[in-house]
Amino acid sequence: MKTKATFREIQNDLQHGKRSCQDIVRFHLNNIRDKKHLNAFLSVYEDEALARAAEIDKKIKLGTAGKLAGLVVGLKDVLAYKDHPLQASSRVLDGFISQFNGTAVQRLLDEDAIIIGRQNCDEFAMGSSNENSAFGPVLNDADNTRVPGGSSGGSAVAVQADMCQVSLGSDTGGSVRQPAAFCGLVGLKPTYSRISRFGLIAYGSSFDCIGIFGKSVEDVALVLEVIAGPDEADSTVSQLPVPSYSKALQGSDNKKYKVAYVREIDDSQGLQPEIKESILAKLDAIEADGHSVEVIDFPLQEFVLPTYYILATAEASSNLSRYDGVRYGYRSQQATDLSSLYKKSRSEGFGKEVQRRILLGTFVLSASYYDAYYTKAQKVRRLIRDKTKEILKHYDFIVMPITPTTAFKLGEHTDNPLEMYLADLFSVQANVVGVPAIAIPCGTDKQGLPIGLQVIADDFEESKLLHFSNTLLT
Repeated sequence: MKTKATFREIQNDLQHGKRSCQDIVRFHLNNIRDKKHLNAFLSVYEDEALARAAEIDKKIKLGTAGKLAGLVVGLKDVLAYKDHPLQASSRVLDGFISQFNGTAVQRLLDEDAIIIGRQNCDEFAMGSSNENSAFGPVLNDADNTRVPGGSSGGSAVAVQADMCQVSLGSDTGGSVRQPAAFCGLVGLKPTYSRISRFGLIAYGSSFDCIGIFGKSVEDVALVLEVIAGPDEADSTVSQLPVPSYSKALQGSDNKKYKVAYVREIDDSQGLQPEIKESILAKLDAIEADGHSVEVIDFPLQEFVLPTYYILATAEASSNLSRYDGVRYGYRSQQATDLSSLYKKSRSEGFGKEVQRRILLGTFVLSASYYDAYYTKAQKVRRLIRDKTKEILKHYDFIVMPITPTTAFKLGEHTDNPLEMYLADLFSVQANVVGVPAIAIPCGTDKQGLPIGLQVIADDFEESKLLHFSNTLLT
């Protein structure tokens, strides 16, 4: 099996009997075993996946298979899959088994996708390196001494190392796009509310998005087409109809777009030179292809990251209050009364980074500081959204880096949380604003590490975003 085969090529082989779904599952299972040291998977559903593959092979012969028949998918450990473990890579959810399927997961199953396992991530999706997991760090397959990015690092590495064809992750502040950049993949964060969050463990409810990893824009578009759309179980999901994203890729490549890029690409001292060179070279190619490319200023850039961390930690403080050791998950054996049960279960069950964010969020929500931090950050968020939307009225896309550097060394930033947070410098804007953004490969640095390019579009313009991104890769 070609490691860079698109799902369309795989399905063509299935239809012509050149391979079976069972062959495809075995291929991925062999890679999971061979690359176990990467620590990408927490659970592998080997027997179940092979049994499901056999069923789908029969459906293909009968002509009754769904549109994702033969697609092998991994799930980040924040997505509910009925009767399977779910614990957000945290000890606080030890032993928890999901009682239902999340909407996105159910829609994959309905179209005959094959779920191969549960993937490692930063605890409760909080991190930029996948070093915060209770089950140890994930290693980048391009260089095992380096991080894969976070928080969806296991999901990215699983696709990177051919352990599955596609992964579902979550993107709260760049947690799909940043690891996609570090691992040389396509990673999509859709418009907030485009995909139902039912069955997604909450971190920051006004930021969280289910995102998609793939090796091609085509695969990502098809999966988005299946899992997006209205859902009675999620009152925040958009009621807008879902376009045929895969067909949009087949549109004319002659359409010319107006592209803006932020001046920080030219001026930022913290941007790795090779990333700057690669992105500027891509912009030159875009312009040479007949598109309009203009530099813009974004005067609120310095406020995006602090706004995100104030609001996201506040929401985390609220969302994670439900993990108290009473009804499910980890319960301290040292508790002597109800108060000590809460305190000891949470302090023993949560890791240091999650504790740090809960404390920060509780602080900004406290009576003395609510107006000074939380209320003010909400107002700044509105200004950032308005300014970004104003730009997108005049331009089709905004192009910027995803990360300031390529994949950094394991342990390089773990002792300095501020350095780690700065890794999100370019990725959080799309989440603060709620617009769709995609990471696509854009060459490598001198050490052969992948570089990613980020493209941002206006609300619900995924069709246009995917089409443009696909032209950049072809």
